[in-house]
Amino acid sequence: MVREVDFVKALGLERVVAADVKQLPIEVSNSNRPGMQFADYWDFFAYERPQLLGKVEMTYLSQLDESTRRARLKKYFSYPLPCIIITRGYPCFDEMRVYAAAHNVPVYSTKRETTDFELDMIRFLQDYLAPRETRHGVLVNVYGTGMLITGNSGVGKSEAALELVKRGHQLVADDVVDIRRVGENRLIGEAPELVRHFMEIRGVGIIDIANMYGAGAIMHSKTIDMRVHLEMWQSGKEYDRLGLEQNYCEILGVKLPSLLLPIHPGRNLAVVLEVAARNMRLKQMGYNAADELTRRHMERAMRAGEEE
Repeated sequence: MVREVDFVKALGLERVVAADVKQLPIEVSNSNRPGMQFADYWDFFAYERPQLLGKVEMTYLSQLDESTRRARLKKYFSYPLPCIIITRGYPCFDEMRVYAAAHNVPVYSTKRETTDFELDMIRFLQDYLAPRETRHGVLVNVYGTGMLITGNSGVGKSEAALELVKRGHQLVADDVVDIRRVGENRLIGEAPELVRHFMEIRGVGIIDIANMYGAGAIMHSKTIDMRVHLEMWQSGKEYDRLGLEQNYCEILGVKLPSLLLPIHPGRNLAVVLEVAARNMRLKQMGYNAADELTRRHMERAMRAGEEE
């Protein structure tokens, strides 16, 4: 469902036929251009989508005789349409106004070209209808990599992010991260508007990163490329030393590369996180240092065997 006022405001629409609706029953981001329906072909009619009428549809309707046009529109409005948008500033037919009002279907108008408007509407609906969840953590942009830092309260997530900001990286969200899936394998994270660009440092209090470090130290939103989970060092626990196996976590059905970093006094966490971001970029480009080291060991062992 999409709030009607949000839909109208975001896309700059003019209400032609106002309907008594606060929510538009839109659940998909695609649109439908009903040219085939106006030609009296009703199979595979995607009536649940926003209906987009451009030059082709409006010209075809204008060429129909009045009785045929009325019959086609009557059947068209017998379906539960979420809304109708007429592009290029074409005037709405009187019959369309009557049927729209009778079935409580809002009709909007825009002077924009159909294709350009359709692309913007699809982008808006993809973002608006994207699956969402909120997670406790910190999101930073490190060398272009969106790094979601998680861990128990007090483990040092905010302090690590602050050190990264001091080193020239950018804060997206502290403590609370709103995440939405905008594609099959793409996650976007941002801070709730109320606490955007603020950070809590224990013993100091709330600080404003934008005012303290400048506009270049913050980002409104960022693609999440990896997760780093911080935990206090546990004696006797086996930690990955080579990185031969890539671990993953799942957020909103998307698999993310995941690292577990143990924390202990004296460890420069910001430098380790920078290295993790750079190493992730190298892996995405096809280079894995652990695999390269393994290959060299195998080659040396093979040469030693041949010499013997």
